[in-house]
Amino acid sequence: MTEPLPYDVDLTNCDREPIHLLGRVQSFGCLVAISSDWIIQHASSNCAEVLGVDFVAAIGTRLQDHVRDEVLARLRGRMQALAHGNDSVRIFGLDLVGDGCRYDVSLHQSGRSFVLEFERKMDLDERDDLAQVHPLIARIRSGNGVQGMAHEAARGLRALSGFSRVKVYQFAADGSGTVIAESRDPSQDSYLNLRFPAADIPAQARELYRRSLLRLIGDVEDPGAPVLPYRNPEGEPLDLSLAVTRAVSPIHIEYLKNMGVGASMSVSILHRGRLWGLFACHHHEPLYIDYERRTAVELFAQLFSYELIQAESDAERDSMLTAQSTHDRLMSRLSSGEGLAASFDVLADEIAAVIPHDGIALYADGQYFHRGQTPTEEEFLGLARFLNTAATSRIFATDSIVSRFPGAEVFRDRAAGVLALPISRTPRDFIVLFRGEIAQQVAWAGNPGKVYETGAHGPRLTPRKSFEIWREVVKDHSAPWTEADLRTSESLRVTLLEVVLKLTDAANAERLRAQEQQELLIAELNHRVRNILSLIRGLVSQSRDGAEDVASFTDRLDGRIQSLARAHDQLTRKEWTPVSLKGLVDVEMGAYLDANGRLEVSGPDVLLVPDAFSTMALVIHELVTNSAKYGALSVAAGTVRLAIAPQPDGALVLGWADVGGPAVRPPKRRGFGTTIIEKSIPFDLQGEAALQFLVTGVEARFMIPARFVMPAPDGTAPGPAPVLAVPATSVVAKRVLVVEDTIIIAMDAADMLGDIGATEVDTASGVAEAMRLLDRARYDFVLLDVNLGRETSRPVAERLRAEGVPFALATGYGDSPEVRDGYPRSPILQKPYTVDMVRRVMAEALANN
Repeated sequence: MTEPLPYDVDLTNCDREPIHLLGRVQSFGCLVAISSDWIIQHASSNCAEVLGVDFVAAIGTRLQDHVRDEVLARLRGRMQALAHGNDSVRIFGLDLVGDGCRYDVSLHQSGRSFVLEFERKMDLDERDDLAQVHPLIARIRSGNGVQGMAHEAARGLRALSGFSRVKVYQFAADGSGTVIAESRDPSQDSYLNLRFPAADIPAQARELYRRSLLRLIGDVEDPGAPVLPYRNPEGEPLDLSLAVTRAVSPIHIEYLKNMGVGASMSVSILHRGRLWGLFACHHHEPLYIDYERRTAVELFAQLFSYELIQAESDAERDSMLTAQSTHDRLMSRLSSGEGLAASFDVLADEIAAVIPHDGIALYADGQYFHRGQTPTEEEFLGLARFLNTAATSRIFATDSIVSRFPGAEVFRDRAAGVLALPISRTPRDFIVLFRGEIAQQVAWAGNPGKVYETGAHGPRLTPRKSFEIWREVVKDHSAPWTEADLRTSESLRVTLLEVVLKLTDAANAERLRAQEQQELLIAELNHRVRNILSLIRGLVSQSRDGAEDVASFTDRLDGRIQSLARAHDQLTRKEWTPVSLKGLVDVEMGAYLDANGRLEVSGPDVLLVPDAFSTMALVIHELVTNSAKYGALSVAAGTVRLAIAPQPDGALVLGWADVGGPAVRPPKRRGFGTTIIEKSIPFDLQGEAALQFLVTGVEARFMIPARFVMPAPDGTAPGPAPVLAVPATSVVAKRVLVVEDTIIIAMDAADMLGDIGATEVDTASGVAEAMRLLDRARYDFVLLDVNLGRETSRPVAERLRAEGVPFALATGYGDSPEVRDGYPRSPILQKPYTVDMVRRVMAEALANN
């Protein structure tokens, strides 16, 4: 039997561990600390192993005696940035001693020392990790609310980092956290919707996460290397709070081992300067991610944080608009001067429309009015005295009134949550909303209140070994009042106070004050939104290798790529021979809407040679797009007139006119689409283009030189390629594997398959990973990318054919002999593809299997 402990040992003991003073680094890097005059003060014992330079033996000497002059000059230059308040600076690919070995370097200030950390660059292949960030962030913007955004963020970070499980962990006010989104390998345990106690991430660890945004633990079995000497001459250990190679607390290592984790990475999610949550990444075996990729991961997390702020700002704006609408309606309906008591039912109906509740009460001028589940008048008087002790001119909200006001025991069967709006000065009157109790189960990842014995780490907590779900029933709580509820309530409070003051002959001055306050709030909100957008725009513009174009033109590029793809398909089907102009127009019109009867074409059809067809595809696409958005095709009665007029010299004149659409106003600036219409034909074909924004509709005239035009034989030309229909009785595969080496394409394909009806979609980026998944599960259908970077998917295709698994080949090469002859027979899906195309090849593969 265990002897009782002489002190209490519970989950709070972790808060006392000095995790920033461990005096060790992880083995994937080494550390050197220097003074302001460049004297080496500390060095990790593995410097010789990592760098080939024994900095431990060099302690007390000058750094410039051990590195190249060029390196020293570069370090001095980057160190200057620390004088401007930067937490750290980074240098990638530094040749330290001239031996050709490259190192990634982090530099930050710790007290009076400057800390240099070095990681050997193992992968010298050129890659652009940052270029992957912005397409992933673009997907996050499509998420529905915080949950949807977090789900897309978990998927994106897992794809970017390579970890087998990525959790989005959101902190509560008490320091506990809940996993609100997760992306994981099927072999990994799920922690979705589980809550973790506050002490699992102690207070000092949360503070370090707020200061240092990314933390990698490459191998939980790594013994690390000590930093020597442990203390400086003043007797102080080196503070490693911001060190990227900082070793790991043995308590945390044991915690990770108990979870079956071999490597982890934590990335902070900050929200207006506070720690909102974490990306918690786990891997079943050791995993090292180099510093350059970790920088891309850190940028991903920061952009996700800005997207959260943007979503919150949008919600604030919507709440403000709703509050303004409610304000206007209330002021209109209460303008008769009868007072709030006489208008209680009107007031209750308006509030019910914007804030859900189970009961509402008005206490004004000593009178009590109520509706729904509320306390009695006698019970409410005790609550009113309690509310009078709350802060003045502020709403009061709690989802457990009995925990704040013991007298609420008498009406706990009717009301658990209270939201009170003071609507007068002393003595105060109130509008009070009530919500009934919701007894709810909280699923914890282990018992948060369980007491543990002291273990091998001395008088500190031994981490728990059980992460089995422990459920706690929470009573005397209502559904929580949301931020939107509180914002709306504050606006209502101001509105109702305005009504009260109007009824007491003081409305004019107070209404002006409220209006000015509201305008100020709107101006401040607009200012914040502009700042956020400017910040995101700045980050995009500073990204490398044209990332600005990806972010700026993502929405428009999709339509243009599909347009070019359709044009290319018609060309390749005719072996790069001239193709019908009318066919092109039909394809573009059909891509946007059912334009039957809404396109009037005059003149004979002509053929366009391949050199002109792609240019005309873009021009026609922009004309149709603009008409569908703003012109004749945006209304039911509008039509488009296309005049085809071959000229005696063989040239072609095209006339385009929007007829019957809304009135047109010339744009204030020329956008990219307008530039395509006006510039493509003159620049690419040496023709002519004129665009007019008439009040009656947009008109355009184009001249295409004769060398790009041919008459159609017998006055008819080949039309657009037929779209193959999906059999109405087609069977949908439920479990699907996508083998694709490009992150964004793989994620888009997974989404398309989910839209079709697949219930479980796994992705693999290479042959080895695909084979491992095939060993573990039986799939109903597999979508194979032909080219997987440095390898092809042929071994996977041959295995699928041998095992009788239906599959289709996705390729940008089209149905070429190389693909057809080199793979087992299967349907071909040509990139870029759509949901309908995926549905068709799936049906064909399943039907032929």
